[in-house]
Amino acid sequence: MRIVSVMTSSTRGGAEYAAVRLLDALAARGHESILLTSHPDTADGTRVAARQVDLGPKLAARTWPRLALAWPALLRGLRRELERVAPYDVLLLHFKKEQLLAARLPDELRARLAWAEWGPVPPPMTGGPPGWLYRSAARQVGAVLAVSEGTRRSLIAAGVPADRVGVVPNAIDPQRFRSLPEAGARHREALGVPDDAFLIGCLTRFNARKRNDVAIDAAARLAAQPGPAVHLLMIGEGDTETQLQARAAPLGDAAHFVPSTGAEPAELLSGCDVVVFCPSPTEGEPLAISMGMLTERPVVATAAEGATGLIEPGTGAIAVPDHDPSAVAALLAGYRADPALTRKEGLAARERAVRRHDPAAIAERAEALLLRAGGA
Repeated sequence: MRIVSVMTSSTRGGAEYAAVRLLDALAARGHESILLTSHPDTADGTRVAARQVDLGPKLAARTWPRLALAWPALLRGLRRELERVAPYDVLLLHFKKEQLLAARLPDELRARLAWAEWGPVPPPMTGGPPGWLYRSAARQVGAVLAVSEGTRRSLIAAGVPADRVGVVPNAIDPQRFRSLPEAGARHREALGVPDDAFLIGCLTRFNARKRNDVAIDAAARLAAQPGPAVHLLMIGEGDTETQLQARAAPLGDAAHFVPSTGAEPAELLSGCDVVVFCPSPTEGEPLAISMGMLTERPVVATAAEGATGLIEPGTGAIAVPDHDPSAVAALLAGYRADPALTRKEGLAARERAVRRHDPAAIAERAEALLLRAGGA
């Protein structure tokens, strides 16, 4: 198959990297994967051919007025870019903006149409005019790749025909994402983290939807309790970084902020003792959780929706109630007090993640769905 995929936004996050890994896994099975994206460097080092395309930010409550005004121009731009790479067997779309735009494309450019959904359908897209537009666009789709069972259920509840939706978890190469203790130790030394300190890692995007404040507050609460020194490593970038740094002031020099670009997440996470992740409401299978597990770290997640299918007892923990810093701090305290338990659960976490995210198995599953969409 010749697969053309479109994924554009003003920022990059886990979904962008997850999409590239899925396309790379499909390329490993002999399919040609072409990605039209505003962040072509996300495909560096993969078998995915990436082309620079700018179609503006993702569709959201704060961006829809601007996108609505630009809609005719965006549609012309999408059509122009697709005509440049045509013909193709499958058009695979990832974000709501492109999914809605594609409904207005000529038949020859959307005859074989598939969607990839990286999280539950946002509430605004389930009712009223937005819901009607989404359901109308979904009727033209031959297959939908849902990243998790929770995402699949939300799609069906939103009106997507159940027989077109299949679960396709994140594809992650376990050889690339593994524990790298020597590299992790070098990062700890470079950051000034003592060997006996308890380092909490958080791989995330710095924006208002992520509850990064919970990770910071939990680390501060734990640091105030007796025991080994607590350090926090926030790995990411985004428009709330300044506010988050201010919130981390109680930790002083024990709070470290490192950009995710130009860094190897596996190396940084390998220097941590545990990983904390605070998902936004629309995340189906947070990549950061899986990366932490693959680097042999137990993961403490602060909301069940995006983590239930990933974290089992003995591989990490889900804080209850959701987004409660005290609950997160209590779980972290258990790991700080028992390094043997931390190591045991970290090994179990990797074992589970390797089984779930095997790229060959994921690509085979995705291939079957894309063939159903009319490819081959």
